[in-house]
Amino acid sequence: MSAIGPRQVSADEAAALIRDGDFLIVGGNGGTGVPEAVIEAVERRFLAGQGPHDLTLFHVTGLGATTEHGMCHFVHRGLVRRVIGGHYGPQVPFMALIDNNEIEAYNFPQGVMTGLCRAMASNQPGVLTHVGLETYMDPRLGGGRMNPRTEEQLVELVTLPDRERGMREWLLYRVPGVPKIAIIRGTTADEDGYVSMEHEATTREELSIAQAVRNAGGIVICQVERLARRGTLHPQMVKIPGYLIDFIVVDPNQMQTFGTRFDPSRCGETRVPTSSILPDPMSERRVMARRAAFELRPGDVVNLGVGVSAMIPNVAAEEGIEDLITLTVEAGVIGGVPGHAREFGTAVNPRAILDQGYQFDFYDGGGLSCAFLSFAEVDAEGNVNVTRFGNRFAGAGGFINITQNTRRLVFSGTLTGGGLDVAVTAGGPEIRCEGRLRKFVRVVDQVSFSGHLARSKGQEVTFVTERAVFQLAAEGVVLTELAPGLRLQEDVLDRMDFAPLVSPAVKPMDERLFRPGPMGLRDGFLLQAARAKVAR
Repeated sequence: MSAIGPRQVSADEAAALIRDGDFLIVGGNGGTGVPEAVIEAVERRFLAGQGPHDLTLFHVTGLGATTEHGMCHFVHRGLVRRVIGGHYGPQVPFMALIDNNEIEAYNFPQGVMTGLCRAMASNQPGVLTHVGLETYMDPRLGGGRMNPRTEEQLVELVTLPDRERGMREWLLYRVPGVPKIAIIRGTTADEDGYVSMEHEATTREELSIAQAVRNAGGIVICQVERLARRGTLHPQMVKIPGYLIDFIVVDPNQMQTFGTRFDPSRCGETRVPTSSILPDPMSERRVMARRAAFELRPGDVVNLGVGVSAMIPNVAAEEGIEDLITLTVEAGVIGGVPGHAREFGTAVNPRAILDQGYQFDFYDGGGLSCAFLSFAEVDAEGNVNVTRFGNRFAGAGGFINITQNTRRLVFSGTLTGGGLDVAVTAGGPEIRCEGRLRKFVRVVDQVSFSGHLARSKGQEVTFVTERAVFQLAAEGVVLTELAPGLRLQEDVLDRMDFAPLVSPAVKPMDERLFRPGPMGLRDGFLLQAARAKVAR
């Protein structure tokens, strides 16, 4: 870096800095904070025959909008040799390279990936954690390797003392190499390269990435929306000091997310009334989100996953309980009403936006009250698969960090899939066409969540479907609720590959779930809060 600050270059000039075989770290999180202009330029240069080739690509979690943007720009044979990522769901074309065994590929938990950024910055050997034991991250179950081409083991099983339980097993996720290039993003850069993130909906781990690459003698490229005069940025708004930045790329049209050009309520610049957030249409997915919301308690600090779980904030807003709980997402956002689809990872009216690594420190330490997640498969042991199904290996994201460290868990998903058609009526669900695929199976294809480990730790686990609710007990999966109007045997048990235990006190799912309009959860919340206050 020049003594007079970083050099401003075009996106194409920045792409030309990447050499064959480089270890490249790309910042961003899902659909937010992605340095899209520079990534597009890398693709253009490669397609023009100018390289680079055989990159090692590191990204903390999936970057893209399912079939476009983000890592979808890297779906060209010869461009990437190895990838290490926390999630691949938002980059479906890139998954094809992995499924076809064309590149080496690893998937590690999202919280571990944030830790690896900090480990590279501080020249540590890796991340030592309990996260991933008894899942496919465990080297005894694959070590996070995604296809046969991926041979090197980057996860080690070690035994070390625990401060409470004596000797126990841990996993050491090794630093996967020496980073040479970073492509990150912010909002404003001054003439000395100091970068602020006032329009960003998440702040991610861009600082750790820049530190890692700078300390390794590499090149840090930062894409921003605008420039400012030297020294005019408020020091508390600056997230990356100028001495870490080598090159600045200005893209005045960069999107806040892949769904929104700029929404000031997602970065804290303004607040909008929650009354402006319209209820989602009634569907089987909304029924599940509403039933899952019954598991909330006043004062809960909650994590919300993708899929059905991402619809719970909409339920909370309609019920008027968003001020009685704290909703969080792993990207670092706290409070407000989290978004879903292309807005996942952000929130309307956030109360705080932390760097992602600090969010995972809290999660991994057991700070969450409860968490809401999806499932693709559940088996008789209570194991859950969300990571590999069919020819898709989406990866874990923050799922393993969250599920292994939260006492109360609620998994949501339809009982069957593949062509399922459900009508929601005031009297309950009407199954118009049954799904071809069974989700409650004898043995899951991949263990993303260990039922055995959950039982040994005393976790409370609930499975919510559109037609029944199950609990994980010491003796296995137990059916506890049945939707009104449905038959236990024909509509539920005959659609499962294993026979769950059936509670002798099976009760109907609450009829309010199937009717439009608020269900009155706020009154119940206030009553619980008053009782808890008296008990104290």
